[in-house]
Amino acid sequence: MTNKWSKAGLAAGALALLLLAGCRQDMHDQPKYIPLRESRFFADGQSARQPVEHAVARGHLQADKYFYTGKIGDGFGNDLPQGLLKEGYGLKDLLHRGQGRFNIYCAPCHAQIGNGNGAVALRGFQKMPASFHDPRLKAQNLGYFFDVMTNGFGAMLNYKAQIPPEDRWAIAAYIRALQLSQDATLADVPESEREHIKDPMTSKPGSPAPAKAEPKKGGAH
Repeated sequence: MTNKWSKAGLAAGALALLLLAGCRQDMHDQPKYIPLRESRFFADGQSARQPVEHAVARGHLQADKYFYTGKIGDGFGNDLPQGLLKEGYGLKDLLHRGQGRFNIYCAPCHAQIGNGNGAVALRGFQKMPASFHDPRLKAQNLGYFFDVMTNGFGAMLNYKAQIPPEDRWAIAAYIRALQLSQDATLADVPESEREHIKDPMTSKPGSPAPAKAEPKKGGAH
């Protein structure tokens, strides 16, 4: 009796496996069109359908053209888009955000001070990255840097997939701050803030530079 039921159980199990295998194979072989396969169902012979004309995907309306392109007409703008700075998020916050994104995405090639001597360049990259302190780039508007990050330029690929638009603007603003920092003088600092600047010789705000030590007479040279 035991052997009889054992054989029946094995037979039922084998049948179930065959049925399951058949179902799985049917799923593999289900009728469908793969990309670019032709079709006789549609008049144009293509299985894929074109998007409905003028349709816009949710979240991709991009009504603010300047925010998404950096352009005003055919030229590049030099202002931050409206709404980028808001209550609780001012210019200082934007520059701090731009510095962080710059150090992640831009500094490997352009270096943290933007002179083009980043780690990639120092390790043999054939074309030296541009220095943001070059007069040509210092004369460019903010929208230009936004456009280069969006669409790429020369050997530089675009970063629109990695960096959202608001962060591209933050980086552009930080690039301008880097450019100003390299040529800044005391005259560029408001008088009310000058007393807080540390003297490079003393590291103390507003302290006079220490007197230079007089060389000893008769010593060895």
